[in-house]
Amino acid sequence: TQRDIFQPCESTRSEDDGENREQVVRIAEQTDLESVALADGAPVPREFANPTDDTFMVEDAVEAIGFGTFQWKLSILTGLSWMADAMEMMILSILAPQLHCEWRLPSLEVALLTSAVFIGMMISSSLWGNISDKYGRKTGLKMSVLWTMFYGLMSAFAPIYGWILVLRALVGFGIGGAPQSVTLYAEFLPMRSRATCILLIEIFWALGTVFEVLLAILVMPTLGWRWLLGLSTIPLFIFAVLCFWLPESARYDVLTGNQEKALATLKRIATENGAPMPLGKLVAARQEDRGKIQDLFSSHFRWTTVLLWFIWFANAFSYYGLVLLTTELFQEGGACGSNKMEPRCSLECKYLNSDDYKDLLWTTLSEFPGLLVTLWAIDRLGRRKTMALCFLVFSLCIIPLYGCVGRASMTVLIFIARAFIAGGFQAAYVYTPEVYPTATRALGLGTSSGMARVGALITPFVAQVMLESSVYLALSVYCCCCLLAAIASCALPIETTGRGLQESSHHEWGQEMMGRASSHNSGGIAHSSSGSQG
Repeated sequence: TQRDIFQPCESTRSEDDGENREQVVRIAEQTDLESVALADGAPVPREFANPTDDTFMVEDAVEAIGFGTFQWKLSILTGLSWMADAMEMMILSILAPQLHCEWRLPSLEVALLTSAVFIGMMISSSLWGNISDKYGRKTGLKMSVLWTMFYGLMSAFAPIYGWILVLRALVGFGIGGAPQSVTLYAEFLPMRSRATCILLIEIFWALGTVFEVLLAILVMPTLGWRWLLGLSTIPLFIFAVLCFWLPESARYDVLTGNQEKALATLKRIATENGAPMPLGKLVAARQEDRGKIQDLFSSHFRWTTVLLWFIWFANAFSYYGLVLLTTELFQEGGACGSNKMEPRCSLECKYLNSDDYKDLLWTTLSEFPGLLVTLWAIDRLGRRKTMALCFLVFSLCIIPLYGCVGRASMTVLIFIARAFIAGGFQAAYVYTPEVYPTATRALGLGTSSGMARVGALITPFVAQVMLESSVYLALSVYCCCCLLAAIASCALPIETTGRGLQESSHHEWGQEMMGRASSHNSGGIAHSSSGSQG
């Protein structure tokens, strides 16, 4: 294959003896490799393009090929699975009041319906990771998407509460596999494009939540919740249809000894991007030792791990809490409603009206400015201060809700609070992979994500059950939780702004590259290492 690639070089060579000819080929290889450019025009350093004269790794090829048409297509496809995930989450705040009324469910059963989804997610997340490691990223992702789509559709036909509880838990079980799309995605991304791309995925999450509310506005008044559940599987269906285009991770193929398939995938990407392939033989990268849970509690990381677990817990607890609170507060009229009302029966209910849906749409749109705030602040203020700012602003927006604020003011306050708590989630996603070394990075992100699921699991009982007995008490729980999380963010011992991803005992290609790039760029691209590594 080397000969085919360098046909033009050969025609210009003088007809010398074989030894000279071999030397010229080597020089031609070097000059060509040095001229391979990254997406932003910076040449790939010689040592990344080819570690030795005749071998290269998947990482080297991905860096050399750069960001192009293939990655844009992959971004949209990955975004679709993320969008579907967001829709299945958002549907919980719309479904709860509807079933509360239609099936005369007590508020505890309504909260349990929301928690069932997160229980399913908690049980399955490590299982999908194991399936992806054993049978391939593409296989794991396809299975989780088809699973979610099937049980999402089945939920629409649930005859009684018991059935919908089990079916929504099974939907949650499928959603637990959604992060596999980011794993596959990250393995095809060059180092410098990762931050932008992770932001792109977050935009799809925001689009999913907005799309779900728009769908509810159109479907709920006429067709009802069953149609909403069925139609919410549309992005999953589109993803399932487009999955045939999706390649298997080249890195996975190399690790399982399928070099030819990996090489074919890399050549396909190079062709689509119009970029040259590195020369030589494709080899597997040296495997890092997997991190153990006790590594997270070594003297260097103990405090960081404990604080990060609480920050992730508070993030999910407050974010999903606010999503559920929004519909509840709009129906109740906030603290004003609780002042006027007598203690209510837990079966008493109100359907969501068109004003509720419109205000829900406005508060959902806040996800977009939330991302922009984080993007602006994360490199200027630093990761820790950005997280602290997000939590603090959230708490400050909750405090006025204790008073009898009008409908418009309540919508504005919830809009700002949701923008900042969504931004806080993004900042935590950036900080966590940066703070841990290579060997424990996936474990650190995985355990933090697990704590977030615990927060999401508990929050319905505050936002839907506790709110009935006291609006003030429910608001106080969220306010205090975020104030504590703001203090925890400031107390984090390590600031990662301006430094590359941390290495472990062995050097891994990405960390080496980030280390060198940072020394040239004085930390300007440290944010690009924020990629979703887990």
